[in-house]
Amino acid sequence: MRSQGPASLPRLSERQFAQLETELAKGPAAHGWEDQRWTLPRVKTVIGRRFHLTYTIQGVRKLLVRDGWSCQVPARRAMERDHNAVAGWFKEVWPRAEG
Repeated sequence: MRSQGPASLPRLSERQFAQLETELAKGPAAHGWEDQRWTLPRVKTVIGRRFHLTYTIQGVRKLLVRDGWSCQVPARRAMERDHNAVAGWFKEVWPRAEG
């Protein structure tokens, strides 16, 4: 048996996917979410709002992976993090706590 190709064609065109990447680059806050993480349900919502298309969560994952995106979990750090204060803590407080 010879493959007859994919079961279905991508529903977003290359031009639309480029527009989606532009929207994702703006960040979740630009689309109404407070934290700075893109989740598959959020990307699905953006696709629905912007292109009036419905994808499943797995369909969104496959769309993103096919075009070079990867699933990553960001390091949990406060946006207000003071790097100087953290460095000072490691130099002064941490050695006393270890000893």
